[in-house]
Amino acid sequence: MAQTNALVQTLKRALKAHGKTYADAAHVLGLTETSVKRLFSEQSFSLARLDQVCQMIGMEISDLVKMMEEQSSKLEQLTKEQEQEISKDVTLLLVAVCVLSRWTMPQIIDFYHIDEMECIQKLAYLDRLNIIELLPKNKIKLKVSPNFSWLENGPIQQFFQDKIAKEYFDTRFKNEGEQLVVLNGMLSKASNNEFQRKMKRLAKEFEELNQEDVGLPLEQRDGVTVLLAMRGWDYGLFKPMIK
Repeated sequence: MAQTNALVQTLKRALKAHGKTYADAAHVLGLTETSVKRLFSEQSFSLARLDQVCQMIGMEISDLVKMMEEQSSKLEQLTKEQEQEISKDVTLLLVAVCVLSRWTMPQIIDFYHIDEMECIQKLAYLDRLNIIELLPKNKIKLKVSPNFSWLENGPIQQFFQDKIAKEYFDTRFKNEGEQLVVLNGMLSKASNNEFQRKMKRLAKEFEELNQEDVGLPLEQRDGVTVLLAMRGWDYGLFKPMIK
């Protein structure tokens, strides 16, 4: 099942890279666009249909499998020690976040107060960490897996929690592209676990959309930070009222 999911996600990225849509795939397969979306969401491709979609973008199924294997061999996480080094250097962390969002070096130095030499030094460090490959003319080849993530409760997550949480919530979430949902309730342990699984699926869907938009020009993409959290309802405000 895991390999099926990886293969379908690789196919989605290949379609995006070739400028093809679900509608294009529907035309080739003789299905409705809704049916094609269901094939992707349920990962229920037959070999014949998979081959038809691959042929549409000039690929063989073997090419798709090779692409999937190349992606699965990439870095998924850093060590705690590597994250600690990055979290101590704000400029390095900024450059790391940018390259993970598929920014080029010219885009980084045009947008931030980072000169070319400093940016190259930071990129070279990320190259040593195997996050990127710094190519001739300072081109950046990302070497991390599409599933790359910072360590759970690791140095980078802790850095953002300590330094950015207050700033993040310093808004009324009324602007376009903003939304805050606060839920309170009483759940059984089983329901709590089920909701956490749904949160993980939602996070996965966000990353899939992020991957699909990689090919779009930078000016058509906006930086977005999503926080998904769940914990016991035990606000300090109400503690003095507890019997």
